[in-house]
Amino acid sequence: MDPKLLEILVCPICKGPLVYKKAESELVCKADRLAFPLKDGIPVMLEEEARQLPAEEEV
Repeated sequence: MDPKLLEILVCPICKGPLVYKKAESELVCKADRLAFPLKDGIPVMLEEEARQLPAEEEV
């Protein structure tokens, strides 16, 4: 993931910063505990496509 793109992207719900998880190929919002998938290297920033992070999963 391009670091400049990561600086620009924010969570579509809370407008907070995102953390790139390379192994999972996801962008994670810590505040909302959502993981947005990357499909073919393109972030899918739709709430309905995001995965809810369980309480036991570390963010």
